[in-house]
Amino acid sequence: MEVREGSVVVEVPEQPDEGAGDAVFFNPHQELNRDVTVAVLRAHRERGNGRARTYLDATAASGIRGVRAAAEGWEVTCCDVDPDAVDLARENLARNDLDGEVVRRDANAYMHETRFDVVDVDPFGTPIPFADAAFTCATELACVTATDTAPLCGAHFMSGVRKYGAVPRNTDYHAEMGLRILLSALARTAARYDVGVTPVLSHATRHYVRTYLRVSGRATDANAAIDELGYLYHCPECLYREHDGGLVADPPDGCPNCGGDQVLSAGPVWLGLAHAPDFVAAVRERVTDDMRTAKRARRLLDAVEGELDVPTHYDQHVLSKRWGVSAIGMDEFLERLRSAGFPASRSHFGGTTFKTTADVEEIRRATT
Repeated sequence: MEVREGSVVVEVPEQPDEGAGDAVFFNPHQELNRDVTVAVLRAHRERGNGRARTYLDATAASGIRGVRAAAEGWEVTCCDVDPDAVDLARENLARNDLDGEVVRRDANAYMHETRFDVVDVDPFGTPIPFADAAFTCATELACVTATDTAPLCGAHFMSGVRKYGAVPRNTDYHAEMGLRILLSALARTAARYDVGVTPVLSHATRHYVRTYLRVSGRATDANAAIDELGYLYHCPECLYREHDGGLVADPPDGCPNCGGDQVLSAGPVWLGLAHAPDFVAAVRERVTDDMRTAKRARRLLDAVEGELDVPTHYDQHVLSKRWGVSAIGMDEFLERLRSAGFPASRSHFGGTTFKTTADVEEIRRATT
């Protein structure tokens, strides 16, 4: 079938209703992801005075990401181990009269042998099998997608532990749990190669988590990234949570809010800021109307840019149900928090989600 995204047109196989199937994989639901990626590539190159030139689509499949990057003037290489994918990516570049190299290689082997300014890893499922090679290959920016949200968020607990080397918990802020578990795993992987990572944009959207990491080849920056790791402590009874930096968990003996004795530890997670507000603003300005998801992309980026710098979010509807009260409009809810002296913002994780420095009891007193 023919697919148009932005300024390019590609051919992709008909996809099965569920799963990957036997044909070259193409996910139409990732168009927002790809539109934002194009805006990120524009912002990154322009903010770097045009020095960044080379882009690797490391798990290319149909080559849609590489084709769109080539249309933006990047020197593109598409890599895939599947011969059908290689043929399709090459055809899609030619269909759009774009230059680009297409190689049939194992992505890990190829990344260990090469260097690119920007490396994009967007596999089916977890990106962790590609992370080591990606951080030896990327010189400026690593773009990573994870679609295995159930392990990341703690719904498939042992799978999350195995893949990400951390303890995830299935909480009311499960999407953010997944994002911070992924960032932690990537930071720890990069640090093994004395590579430091700084998230410049991260979001959890529907069934995937996407992050863009500025990379640095300095051991001191790798140390700084490790310093952003720590643990979350969560009470499932009253939804109180707190966090603590460091690689050794030190949970409280009981919940300091309700006295419950079941405080869950999660981590190590990334506790630092998951985006750079100025970069997010630059990305939003480079979303263009030829993108079908332009309205959604701008709304997403607005929400991410405005998020308060605290590690977890709350959901007003979840809290209201727990407290046995009716929910109110989000603007009024946030204003009540601010009037009580607590910074507060919406979050991109959902329409009724928010971030604040208040703890759960302070939120209740301020808003009910």
